[in-house]
Parts: sequence; C-alpha cells; structure tokens
Amino acid sequence: MSPESIPAKGIKRHLVQPGEYRVTSEPVILTTLLGSCVSVCLFDPVARLMGMNHFLLPMRNPASREPVLATEAGRYGVWAMELLINDLLKHGAHRERLRAKAFGGANVLYEAKDARQDRFNIGEANLKFVRQFLKDDGIPLVAQDLGGRHGRQIHFYGGDYSVFLRRIPRARIERILSDEQHYLQNATTDRPPGAPAEFF
Repeated sequence: MSPESIPAKGIKRHLVQPGEYRVTSEPVILTTLLGSCVSVCLFDPVARLMGMNHFLLPMRNPASREPVLATEAGRYGVWAMELLINDLLKHGAHRERLRAKAFGGANVLYEAKDARQDRFNIGEANLKFVRQFLKDDGIPLVAQDLGGRHGRQIHFYGGDYSVFLRRIPRARIERILSDEQHYLQNATTDRPPGAPAEFF
C-alpha cells in the first residue's frame, strides 16, 4: 500500500483527543497522537461506518469509591470501548461485522521521574487490556502496532479503512509525554519530519 492510499487534500480531518471517541459514516480521516495511550479503530465495511477512541488507562482505580462521570468515561479503556461500540451499533453497524485495528501502548511514562508512575507500565497494561477485550467481545483484531518505546501518530481513513502510522522518535516525544502525564494525573486523582511511515 502506498502513501497515495490516504488522500492529503480535500478530505476532512478530525483530531481525537485523549478521553474522546468519534463515529462517522463519512470518508474522513480520524487522527491522533499516542504514547502510552491506545486507540482502537473499529469499522463495519458493509454499513460503511468507522470510529476511533483514545484512552490512557484500562479501567478506573478499583479502590476509588468516586462515581464515574459520563464526561470522564472515555478516559478508561473498558468504557471507551463500550462507548465506541455502542455508538457504532446505534448508527447501524452489526457487531458480527466489526473489525478492529489497535495502536499505541508504548512504554513512555515508565521512565518518567515521578516515582508513582515508575511502579507500573501503563502501556503494557493497555495493550493487554485491548487484546483481551476484543477477544472476549469476538471482534477480530485485523491489524495492530502495540507496545515498544516510541510514540505514534496515526491517521484512520474512512475511504478504505486503512491506517497510516508514523513512529515518533523518543527524542521528539516530549509533547506526548507531557500531555499523558497531565492526563494521567487528572485521571488518577478522582508526524515529525523524516520519520518512517507504515500502513495497516
């Protein structure tokens, strides 16, 4: 597959931020930046529906007794997946036709100076979660690029459901790391030039 598979001009692009998801029937490009976070790209090729989410944590801290607000549900993988799947089904997708592509889960927060974050690898927890969730839900994972030590920029194209991925070198990952550390703090207290590209 060549870079021409994803048009650069005349196509709407939507940025999916941490904690968000988007479902559409338009042949748009859904894009996001990932470090430890994971994005799942789901699509029903018959209904011509696609969606993407972006989450940082597999689930809310089970020790927390605080209720999960609707506005923060997308932070956590278990709810981010349910929100995305349910919205696709509501718009006419069929569960048995859903296919998934998953990206992210890098080990970028593990080396942060914050000792609290050094005790666990969020990226590893995320990739294990998403693989198990899709397996349990019977949704085929047809493409993936998970784990590792680098950030990712992904573009999910609704024309043919291909994903264009560009790896972000650790030397240029400061923005993602800063965003995820801020996002992690909030959640737990209640394409660079020259980088190679791949298609999925």
